[in-house]
Amino acid sequence: MNKVQPYEHFPAWIVFVSNLVSWSIYAIGAYILARLWIWLLVPYLLYVLWLEIRLLRTACVDCAYYDSVCAFGKGKLCAMAFERGDPQRFAEHEISWAEMLPDLLVSILPLIGGIALLMREGWNWLIAVLLALLLFLAFAGTGLVRGSLACTHCQQREIGCAAYELFGGSADG
Repeated sequence: MNKVQPYEHFPAWIVFVSNLVSWSIYAIGAYILARLWIWLLVPYLLYVLWLEIRLLRTACVDCAYYDSVCAFGKGKLCAMAFERGDPQRFAEHEISWAEMLPDLLVSILPLIGGIALLMREGWNWLIAVLLALLLFLAFAGTGLVRGSLACTHCQQREIGCAAYELFGGSADG
């Protein structure tokens, strides 16, 4: 089997697609929650911002792509906001599904909100399609990005990545 070589800098199209999936999830979630109750919009967007900052501060600072272009474009952004961490800490970090719960909630809360909206207002094709799209993007879309675009070509995967291992990869790439 041919081993895929990691990118030193990810191509712009991968960064675009990766971010399109994430930002589409955020936008759909924001729209659904705002339709449910407008006052949910600001807390949801602040929650998304908190998740992005938490990622930069706790993972990206230690990543091999710090100050470089990773699949999500966060390496350069991280270098502008935070000092370099320890790449060995990234490789040694273990992650659990419980630790991922805050990331999962970014999709789960709008799904619950959308179902509540459908129950409150009756069937609405727009909300139903957005819920289906949210489900697709959160699971299949994210899986496709990570499995085919990001992790496959990632230098950090070669060094060690708990997320890659959690999602079915092996420590040896």
